[in-house]
Amino acid sequence: MNHPDYNAAIEYARSRMEKELKPYLKYHGLEHTFDHVLPAAVRLAEAYELDKDDIDLLKVAAAYHDIGWIVNGYEHEKESVRIAQAVLPSFGFQEESIDQITGIILATHPPQKPHNLLEEIMVDADLDVLGRDDFWKRNADLRFEVSQNGQVFNDREWYLSQLEFLENHSYFTEAARQLRDEGKQAHIEEIETRLEHASSKSFHP
Repeated sequence: MNHPDYNAAIEYARSRMEKELKPYLKYHGLEHTFDHVLPAAVRLAEAYELDKDDIDLLKVAAAYHDIGWIVNGYEHEKESVRIAQAVLPSFGFQEESIDQITGIILATHPPQKPHNLLEEIMVDADLDVLGRDDFWKRNADLRFEVSQNGQVFNDREWYLSQLEFLENHSYFTEAARQLRDEGKQAHIEEIETRLEHASSKSFHP
């Protein structure tokens, strides 16, 4: 049986997102998907010595996990799945593989409840940023993005929301915990420090 054309499927997603994503999506853009989430998923998969087919499936799921943003941001995971299910057969994917990819994408929908290692890896890769050195840059991108969707927070409100999110978050895989928990804890402490000086004035991006 011929293997699916993984690379062509990934490039299709990249091309559509490059052309169709709205410019204000500073966080959920190409960088998030292809420079951050996809490599993080591969790194975690390799830590568990997964075989090439599983890694390729993860790469495709990562490439499509946010493609739904080209339609809308509300429950974009469902739109991502709809697009993946529509186009992946043309790249040689069989129903079983598409079902796996669907599950991996849907696992990223909050509250995240992954059911197997591939889904756990995807969820952890999607939030790899919480423990990375570029956390604050990407956090500013996220704040700008949500402001463009009409959710405007002053500094105190924003930092409180981020503190709550980070404190309630746990990585599912041991590999992600070992790699990112220390950085995430440092960011929690920095948010607490920023809260001490946070303004309640309105934020204007």
